[in-house]
Amino acid sequence: MSPALAAAQAPTAVRVEVRADEAPIADADLVVNGVTYRTGADGVVLAPVQPGAVEITVVKEGFAPLTSSVTVAAGQTQRVLVDLEERPSLEEEVIVTATRTETRLEDQPMRVEVVPGEEVQEKIMMTPGDVSMLLNETNGLRVQTTSPSLGGATVRIQGLRGRYTQILADGLPLYGGQTGSIGLLQIPPMDLGQVEVIKGVASALYGMSAIGGVVNLVSRRPPAARRERELLVNGTSHGGTDVVNWLAGPLGARWGYTFVGGLHMQQRSDLDEDGWTDLPTYRRVVARPRFFWSDEAGKSLLVALGGMGEERRGGTTPGRQAPDGRRFAEDLDTTRVDGGAVWRMTTGGGRVLAARGSATAQRHTHTFGAIVEQDDHHTLFGEVTLTGAAGRHTWVAGGALQSDRYRSRQVPRFDYTHVVPGVFAQDEFRAGRHLTLSGSARVDAHSEFGAFVSPRISALVRPAGGWSLRVSTGRGYFAPTPFTEETEALGLTPVAPLGTLRAERAETFSADVTWARAPLEVTATFFHSRIHDALTAQETGRVDFPVAVVNVEGRTLTRGTELIARVHREGFDVIATHMYLWSTEPAPPAQRATGAPTPPAAWGGSVRVGDPGPGGRGRREVPLNPRHAATFDLLKQVGPARIGFEVFYTGRQALDENPFRRRGFPHVLYGGLVDWAVGGSRVYVNVENLGDVRQTREHPLVKPVRGADGRWTVDAWAPLEGRTVNAGVRWRF
Repeated sequence: MSPALAAAQAPTAVRVEVRADEAPIADADLVVNGVTYRTGADGVVLAPVQPGAVEITVVKEGFAPLTSSVTVAAGQTQRVLVDLEERPSLEEEVIVTATRTETRLEDQPMRVEVVPGEEVQEKIMMTPGDVSMLLNETNGLRVQTTSPSLGGATVRIQGLRGRYTQILADGLPLYGGQTGSIGLLQIPPMDLGQVEVIKGVASALYGMSAIGGVVNLVSRRPPAARRERELLVNGTSHGGTDVVNWLAGPLGARWGYTFVGGLHMQQRSDLDEDGWTDLPTYRRVVARPRFFWSDEAGKSLLVALGGMGEERRGGTTPGRQAPDGRRFAEDLDTTRVDGGAVWRMTTGGGRVLAARGSATAQRHTHTFGAIVEQDDHHTLFGEVTLTGAAGRHTWVAGGALQSDRYRSRQVPRFDYTHVVPGVFAQDEFRAGRHLTLSGSARVDAHSEFGAFVSPRISALVRPAGGWSLRVSTGRGYFAPTPFTEETEALGLTPVAPLGTLRAERAETFSADVTWARAPLEVTATFFHSRIHDALTAQETGRVDFPVAVVNVEGRTLTRGTELIARVHREGFDVIATHMYLWSTEPAPPAQRATGAPTPPAAWGGSVRVGDPGPGGRGRREVPLNPRHAATFDLLKQVGPARIGFEVFYTGRQALDENPFRRRGFPHVLYGGLVDWAVGGSRVYVNVENLGDVRQTREHPLVKPVRGADGRWTVDAWAPLEGRTVNAGVRWRF
């Protein structure tokens, strides 16, 4: 037989031996030209390949990943020896799903903030009824109250208004295309495994509802071989009660399940005894089962179902009246049902085909004094993606379709049905050991506003010595609807019919540098964003429709910095953060026309700055964005107990439509948590706002005269509830 014929018949392969400190490493994952293998007890993998260049990536928990390339001749078995180095103990194996490639956190070119499972579990003992505190204590995020009487709130990411934040559950819009100001308060954290936050425009990945960023709530997975049972009972000093049940376990060899169900109640509170509700009363029931299936061939299925019903009451307290001598109720009844599924399979070529879809139906009954508004929101979503690897590239391509439908019985002039098909693609290119580039783009065809292209580019540079640098920039669009932070609080009855509106356009840039050397990690970030044609609710001077939703002529500019430092040792964590934020927007029309400051009673006396800006003669600081914010968080394990201490500083912020103050005063909140194990359960006591800081100690919540837009209250810029003590038990059985 000729040598050429023998080479053609002999197998072509690579034999990879993985070691560390001269010892073989078992159960290491190897990706050879896009196909994944796992080492045995001898640390060896024999992988068939095609002749030519072969890309090999080795990943093992606790070790730094390693990528190398070899050239293999036809009929040759190329031997490759890989020596892994232990990763510093500060790093953790966190897999990020929000960027679609499902890679480790430290390998992501796009900056992603991750709240790991242990921090989620800590926050459960502070607010087991909703995720507001969990998100508010994440660096760069601020939970802003939009309706003080009802407690409604949205999430601002790096100073951008809450309607620009897309909240997802396992990548699905189970809470609707726009979550709304109350939806955030109806999500229990008990079933969360981690929280992933993408800051800045994420439209290239998630479409037109994500120009501020994305919050992806990742569910806890069931254990493979045992059952988990947990009951949490919590009570607060303001008459709140939470009873939450968590169940999880296997259902045979391939199936598993989780279930979270909760009953949450709160009594009405009027802490300053002015006849107006400071804390609303509510009753809420939540149930969410999930089912998980997987096999040995790389196929998996997640099915999530959910139901929620809530009654919420605010406004004047029983037997009391507003300053005009009349009772004024602010009530909201909500029902929501939803369902979604995520399917994944690995093809023969090592590619991953995924499909996900969801449907959500919500019904609201709003009460604003004598006005009642009933409406229905429906969201349908479907998406198919294909992920693969080729050499140094990891790519994702897909298509999506989302439909958002709104119907109102009392104000049908705002009814809409938006259908948005889209296609998108992303490519991550490992240029070398020290540089990874990522580019993504999406094209959406909105049924009312036309087609939009949303690109994003990111880069990760890791020079050496624990340093890493990320840079990211992107552009996105937001389709107008009648819902802004203002109209969420006042309802749609006083709002004029929508005129010709333009889609909002956003451009963001961020750069951050991280240095890590155990036990310390420090990250510094600079960010900048511009929003063109932002929507706002403006007073019209009309009696029939005192408010109109319009595009602002000019740009909303936001820039700032973030700093986060963490010291992590076994049983000891210290986290310190600081955020500087400077955000301006075109001044209200009256001020732009005259060039003179408007009296505080007219538009709140928000600070007017000298930058003339495009489209107007003056600009003002965006209300309710503190210039400085800082936190300090310490958690220490002491035997069976965990002791936590937290401090939060909020700086001055411009106020809007506030006749009492031009700016909010700086304030410091501090609190503590003691949590100790008793058998298989844990008992805890938590104190928030120990100094009892309250906005109503500075000025009333209720205006002396009802605003032209119909609102009685000023915005909440400091706590309304004051000191809060809660205690409970987490009983595992």
